[in-house]
Amino acid sequence: MEPKQLLIQSFHAAVAAADPLKILPSHLPHPPSGRTLVIGAGKAAASMALAVEQHWPRDAALEGLVITRYQHGLPTRRVKVIEAGHPVPDETGESAAKEILQSVKSLGPGDLLLALISGGGSALLSLPVEAIGMEALKATTRELLRSGAPIQDMNTVRKHLSAIQGGRLAAACKAPVLALVISDVTGDDPTHIASGPCAPDPTTYRDALEVLHRHGVSAAPAVREYLERGAGGEVSETPKPGDRIFARVENRVIATAQQALRAAQEFFRLHRIQTMNLGDSVTGEASEVAKVYGALTRQIARHGDPTKPPVALISGGECTVTVRGSGRGGRCTEFLLSLAVDLAGAMNVYAIACDTDGIDGSEDNAGAVLLPESLKRGAHLGLDAKKLLANNDAYGFFSRLEDLVVTGPTRTNVNDYRAILIR
Repeated sequence: MEPKQLLIQSFHAAVAAADPLKILPSHLPHPPSGRTLVIGAGKAAASMALAVEQHWPRDAALEGLVITRYQHGLPTRRVKVIEAGHPVPDETGESAAKEILQSVKSLGPGDLLLALISGGGSALLSLPVEAIGMEALKATTRELLRSGAPIQDMNTVRKHLSAIQGGRLAAACKAPVLALVISDVTGDDPTHIASGPCAPDPTTYRDALEVLHRHGVSAAPAVREYLERGAGGEVSETPKPGDRIFARVENRVIATAQQALRAAQEFFRLHRIQTMNLGDSVTGEASEVAKVYGALTRQIARHGDPTKPPVALISGGECTVTVRGSGRGGRCTEFLLSLAVDLAGAMNVYAIACDTDGIDGSEDNAGAVLLPESLKRGAHLGLDAKKLLANNDAYGFFSRLEDLVVTGPTRTNVNDYRAILIR
């Protein structure tokens, strides 16, 4: 198999390891004596809901509502699927989140709340507190996205502007809660996944204000005023670790980046290529992380240290991009373009970087593939890789080379997948 296809197939293997239709059924509980309400939010919400429907006993009651991103829906019969805005929330998501909260409040001790949580849920399950409103939440979300703030920091702010996240959904429920969670964050802590609607929140209003200050986020006046009121004790905090409400709540992580990386390792093993797993928690500015990977790649290619080629360097996690230019692209293509500039066309080095949800940033591609001749081919087309990188236009570079990886929605999300193949 040629290197480009080998890398693309390794990505597909990683995604398959997080497919809800394959991994969720074994985690389903027995039906309760009363009602089972299925709720959920995230890019995997529709496929998770379908997996529940396919394996739930036909004679057992089942109802519910999940929210997923536009074009991520699937046909279901017992659980309603609503498509809404992501990464910036919208009124459709707000209305669906309000319906979910009201349904959860109707449950009793003999019922069960089955929550299906995955990455993207922070924007999709958006029910801003009344003092904020959707327009202020939208504006603040846009500023957070542009700031390059890591997802944990973004969610610290969002949890404290929400009537449903930061454990508040679980607090509104009188029934036992089982949250099945697909992790898209480093560390796999449920409090950070979809802003933890069923998980205790260790952060505070004061932490949220500090995030805005540290990342230079110009939040709407209503947002800052509300957070300051919370920091002053005028607004109740999110439920914290140790709160008795969580005695009847279980957050179970069923898919992680590490599982996806193990699947990729097995794929490369079957093709007789050793792997070096650099971890599932890689963070930092995408263009800077690429330089570190470039240094390791050169050390292996030139000196066979710490291992000899052929080898695939694989990793997961979520890098960030501080947007300074006006170009198009997400963190995966930005990583690859920076790597291309750093390696300057090193022979026998190929790479892929793709988001497992099938969407790199807000574009229509999952990521791209970098080949040894990519810089040279780009130059022949009149593309200046360094200028495009400075303008955050990695999409433009790989699109012209026809080396984008386009999968469409995968309906799962365990963060980014990167592989550098040194032959």
